[in-house]
Amino acid sequence: MVYIRAKRLEGLKQYKYAGVDNSLTSKYILKPFYNNVVIKCFPMSMAPNAITLSGFSFVVLNFLTLLWYNPTLDQDMPSWVYASWAVGLFLYQTFDAVDATLTFYIQTWDEYYTQTLILGVVSGPVEGILTLCIVYAITAVKGGGSFWQQSLLQTIGVAPHAMIPDYIYNLPWNQWYMVYGGLVLVANTIQSIWHVMEVQRQQKKPVDKPLYGLAPYFTAAVNVAFYLYFQPVILEHHLIPFVFYVGLINAYSVGMIITAHLTKDLEFPMQNVLVLPLSLAVIDSVGPFVGLWPSVLGSGMYQIAFVFMMLGLGVGVYGSFVYDIITTICDYLDIWCLTIKHPYVEGKEKKAK
Repeated sequence: MVYIRAKRLEGLKQYKYAGVDNSLTSKYILKPFYNNVVIKCFPMSMAPNAITLSGFSFVVLNFLTLLWYNPTLDQDMPSWVYASWAVGLFLYQTFDAVDATLTFYIQTWDEYYTQTLILGVVSGPVEGILTLCIVYAITAVKGGGSFWQQSLLQTIGVAPHAMIPDYIYNLPWNQWYMVYGGLVLVANTIQSIWHVMEVQRQQKKPVDKPLYGLAPYFTAAVNVAFYLYFQPVILEHHLIPFVFYVGLINAYSVGMIITAHLTKDLEFPMQNVLVLPLSLAVIDSVGPFVGLWPSVLGSGMYQIAFVFMMLGLGVGVYGSFVYDIITTICDYLDIWCLTIKHPYVEGKEKKAK
């Protein structure tokens, strides 16, 4: 499949990166660390993509240790595993920052319409990842993930009070973390929507049209929530392959938006084929719940097999997308992906000999 049409390739030469990072953590802590320490660890001859890929290898190692020690996500692991996750994720963020900036769907949608990547005072690529690193480090110190299933208020020494409802007082750390993540997500989404609409007004363009671009994101999110609600066997026993598949859905959508942005494609990519099997699985699961049709997959072996089928489809589709984008862009711009290709100078080889 061809993801970049020949007529869109000219847009690659017109692309100019523009980004604004409003994070105070980045400004006063991370960027000085990157510029004064980290960047000196890499030779200037090393390609930026090679730096990012080497950083990503730490995350891969973290994932492999998870599969080895806790593939069902229902038991504690050795403390050093959590510590390695904290270090690995921080190294990935650091290596990626030397090359470029990690982003997610909302920020990529924002960048497509405004031509500028905006990261807020608190954002997923900065504070979100650092929060995870801190969580992993604390988990290593406390001896396991079961620590986060305790009541937050009770753990920090807050006594029960008539003013505090029981469900609030007993809320564990992990659920408070979900509240925190949800608030940050909502805040960043509102900020991005406001920014896009403001730019559209300045350019005298329709302010509502870009909002349709959020539909794929929320469609996927709703499907994920409903599927896990109707299929607790996946939520409780086979979450890793499902999360892997959902990650591929997001990566594919973000990749297509970035590609459209790079090539100046005026058509925002609204479709994501990887959501289709998940939607079908949700429809299949809803039938018995509302009493209108029987489930074809059921809730046992066939449902589990379907999850792995979706994962395989995701790997195949996203893998072909990555390969096609890399080869097309590299061929058109006459560059290499993981190494720096120096321009050919006629007679230089003979002179060197």
